[in-house]
Amino acid sequence: MSTAPVGSVVWSDLTVKNAEDVKDFYAQVIGWQANSINMGDYEDFSMQLPSNNQDVVGICHAKDSNAGLPAQWLLYFKVANLDDSIAQTQARGGQLLSKVKSYGSTSRYIIIQDPAGAVCALFEENT
Repeated sequence: MSTAPVGSVVWSDLTVKNAEDVKDFYAQVIGWQANSINMGDYEDFSMQLPSNNQDVVGICHAKDSNAGLPAQWLLYFKVANLDDSIAQTQARGGQLLSKVKSYGSTSRYIIIQDPAGAVCALFEENT
């Protein structure tokens, strides 16, 4: 994802019932280009800058591991130690909304909800 410093926003996803229509909406409104990501029996999308095809956000179907996520932009925050951040989430009244998931061969993330109800992801990047 990124070699950004701890505490940075390193990715954003939008999970919706119909990613096909929503990716077209953002392509027209913002000017992003859609890059299909094969998810087996459906496709999610990474949205790219038209100038250099750099991936900037994801638009995903609310299926499989994304089922039940709210239709909102989900920010991924880089943390130094995912296990410590999970413990702090629970100790401070937050909730875990997913299991820890792998990203690539060494990085991991989890989706949480803070005590006020806001949802985000915590991302630990290991290289």
